[in-house]
Amino acid sequence: MNARDISKDILGIPLTDFWIEREVLGGVEHVFALASYGLADGSALSFFHFADPELQARYAAKPQGLFVHLALKIAPEQQVALRDRLQAAGIPAMEFDHGYARSLYVEDPDGQTLELCVDPEHHGEGAKESARDALTRWLAGDRTPNNHLPRAA
Repeated sequence: MNARDISKDILGIPLTDFWIEREVLGGVEHVFALASYGLADGSALSFFHFADPELQARYAAKPQGLFVHLALKIAPEQQVALRDRLQAAGIPAMEFDHGYARSLYVEDPDGQTLELCVDPEHHGEGAKESARDALTRWLAGDRTPNNHLPRAA
């Protein structure tokens, strides 16, 4: 954990709870902290930190590739402000226009990828089939792309 509040100062996600606990789990004493960061809808992102370095290593999140991540919806002005704060702090981020969303990708302190996405004005207009029909078609082996939405150049 970093003393600088990256979540609030840069990501704009405030620390809402910080619990310190001591529990015996599986016959092993666990001394840990749980930090929760509040999201606008009342839900939270939570992170554990263990006093014992061996337990911290055992339970540490394993870095994943780009295709394993958490996506959070934000307003367009929030995404612009976030991008600016990340750049000012020297934190790398990647932007991508999917057509159905404009996304900003950044790693959290555990090395996990967060996608902070904005729905474009035309979101949902380009779908020629329902999500359920697309899933059914995919599961049946049909890999024909259905994303024909315009993307930024």
